[in-house]
Amino acid sequence: MADTSTTATRRLPPVPKAWLASAVLLALVALFDWPQFWPTVTFTAGAIGHTAPFILFAVLAVAYLKATGAEKLLARAFEGREVRMIFLAALLGGMAPFCSCEVIPFIAALLAVGAPLSAVMAFWLASPLMDPAMFLITAGTLGWGFAVAKTVAAVGLGLLGGFGTKALANSPVFRDPLREKPQVGGCCGVKKPFSGKPVWTFWQESERTATFRDTALENALFLLKWLTLAYVIEALMIHYIPADMIAGVLGGTGFMPVLLGALVGAPAYLNGYAAVPLVDALLAQGMASGAAMSFVLAGGVSCIPAAIAVWALVKPRVFIAYLGYALLGSLIAGMTWGLIA
Repeated sequence: MADTSTTATRRLPPVPKAWLASAVLLALVALFDWPQFWPTVTFTAGAIGHTAPFILFAVLAVAYLKATGAEKLLARAFEGREVRMIFLAALLGGMAPFCSCEVIPFIAALLAVGAPLSAVMAFWLASPLMDPAMFLITAGTLGWGFAVAKTVAAVGLGLLGGFGTKALANSPVFRDPLREKPQVGGCCGVKKPFSGKPVWTFWQESERTATFRDTALENALFLLKWLTLAYVIEALMIHYIPADMIAGVLGGTGFMPVLLGALVGAPAYLNGYAAVPLVDALLAQGMASGAAMSFVLAGGVSCIPAAIAVWALVKPRVFIAYLGYALLGSLIAGMTWGLIA
């Protein structure tokens, strides 16, 4: 007779925290300020509808790059002379869509075989700041000028870190930079990252077609859940936070708003996509344009996925230098954008 005393129970998959946070915020508004509930919902829906074309194009573009294996071109940035490596690493890091779990094993392998830390640092700094999806969402919300300026700043920050590390290569900070047993595991299940050649006509292979479909769906859901949360927060910030308070702290001209933007951005950052609506709300409340730029740059480099990719491989002193480059570069970019905008 079969033992039926223990039966398998089927558990529902956990609700993503971003969706849960959006639901909780809306529930709190409905409970404590019902007249503001529908304006919050309609603001969120309208903002998503406005950025929907940019989201769609970004999702398809990233899916195409993944399905073709275009990220394999990254390996070419770490060939040749060191100066060339730094330039290419900063350019590719600031323009191409690579997740941290792919980057960790690849960078670990490069460092193990003697790739210069300067080129790796250039890539590390530029990579979390911009990619095709983030560029389009930034352009759709904050304008093409801000999106282009952030892209230039991302590449510039990579160059700052790359050439700074090259100049100080023999200093105590960068001498013997690797951990004894670097952590090279990743969440993508990548065994041989960036190996092989791209296949541009991916639809001729069923496996690559499946990659295109899965990547598009994954990124669409990722962007939708985070942007929904961000737009809900934006609506609440605009309604509940006095504009005079934001303008008094992060408004005005000069160095102090830019510095505060960088210092606030680092711990307050959700991710590069969700930060865009938050910055839009802050700008509407009186945040200085230079402070907005330093906010997105300092926060992008210090966000958890980007920071873990560096912390997992190098010693703490190199990690501190990474954060130092991020702060310095964000201040320079913020001051420059404040003068131009």
